[in-house]
Amino acid sequence: MKSTPEPGDLRERALRLLARREHSRAELTRKLETAGFAGDEIASLLDDFEKRSWLSDQRFAESYIADHRARAGSIKLAYDLRQRGVPTSIVDQLLSDNQESELERARDVWKKKFGTPPGNTTEKAKHMRFLQSRGFTTAVIREIIDC
Repeated sequence: MKSTPEPGDLRERALRLLARREHSRAELTRKLETAGFAGDEIASLLDDFEKRSWLSDQRFAESYIADHRARAGSIKLAYDLRQRGVPTSIVDQLLSDNQESELERARDVWKKKFGTPPGNTTEKAKHMRFLQSRGFTTAVIREIIDC
């Protein structure tokens, strides 16, 4: 039988989670609710954390993009960030800052996987599907594959 956690444990648990890595507010809320803490207590604590700049969706998104942009395109990064509760305004702003490097990143991902241009239409489709699964836009994919 799961016991109800002590209110003092909430702050301790939240700080431990944030010490490991950045979290979005929604992510941290979900983890703390799963641990059995009350939603209103969580909201109050996280408001305090945001005031102290211990919790920031902006900082989380920047960190996430820095860690994942070498392997993923802007479509996938945007989807992943929205799934983690980052507001659309932050996602759009950060990803628009990274548009210039999208083609270069896609080319690096493609070279690492394939290295040589596709020999026929079947291979071309395979290369395109791969880049699409990594979240690159159709325009970037076409430029790399030379459609």
